Amino acid sequence: MSLNIRELLSGHEVIAAPGVYDLISLRIAAQCGAKILYMTGYGTVGSHLGVPDAGIASYRDMLSRVQIMAPMAAEFGVPLIADGDTGYGGVINVAHTVRGYEAAGASAIQLEDQTFPKKCGHTLGRSVIPADEMATKIKVAVDSRKDDEFLVIARTDARTTLGLDEAIERMSLYAEAGADLLFLESPESVEELEIIGKSFNKPLVANMVEGGRTPLLDTASLGKLGFKLALFPAVGFLAAGYALEKAYKEVILNGNSPEKTELSSFEKFNSLMGFEDVWELEKKYQAK
Repeated sequence: MSLNIRELLSGHEVIAAPGVYDLISLRIAAQCGAKILYMTGYGTVGSHLGVPDAGIASYRDMLSRVQIMAPMAAEFGVPLIADGDTGYGGVINVAHTVRGYEAAGASAIQLEDQTFPKKCGHTLGRSVIPADEMATKIKVAVDSRKDDEFLVIARTDARTTLGLDEAIERMSLYAEAGADLLFLESPESVEELEIIGKSFNKPLVANMVEGGRTPLLDTASLGKLGFKLALFPAVGFLAAGYALEKAYKEVILNGNSPEKTELSSFEKFNSLMGFEDVWELEKKYQAK
């Protein structure tokens, strides 16, 4: 599997990128055959700091996650898109963020036009900076990368508060500034998705959030509407949260382990984590 994310996105298929938020979720997604991985800000902030994705995490917090997740994704041969929030400040911060994420091994960075402190997409009350200010940030991001294969994804959160027309105008500006992919967050109907798909000739990102503001569509449907990349950022931590709550309640309330059918086998999890390699190495070098 190639780490060249631009090449992957140049094909005819729409690629589904599952959200990963720690190294176990990354391993599982990669071993399930993911072609692109998405380091979700919501899940990463929650798992690393235990706080809401509301502008609390710093550049240093998020860079530390990219630095451990991107190399593991590379071991599996899978590109990692990393959430870079607003770039953590002005143009100097954006340049520093892009260089840091690229050096850490990410294949792409997502930057959004929210004001600070940012809020999770698909929530109400998000505000955005002036469009020309964000266009400058995108230009700085593009100019700051060392390799053109490191992609810059421009996201606007303008739809919810300023309407679809404003969001499309912003996307056009960000495209002119050099963004490689365009990400219009939280459209509210299939009709809006269709309008977005017809409005641009650059690769488009759709964000499929269970319980969010956008209708959930499969990749085939999104492809017909003109999208190239489908993010499923929340599916991993929502599934894990449900399973953990159910299992922990069984242990705490009933004093029992859950049924084996509801758990991954210990042997399978040992394999997931790479214990066979450990045992093989020990066997090879153990004293005879």
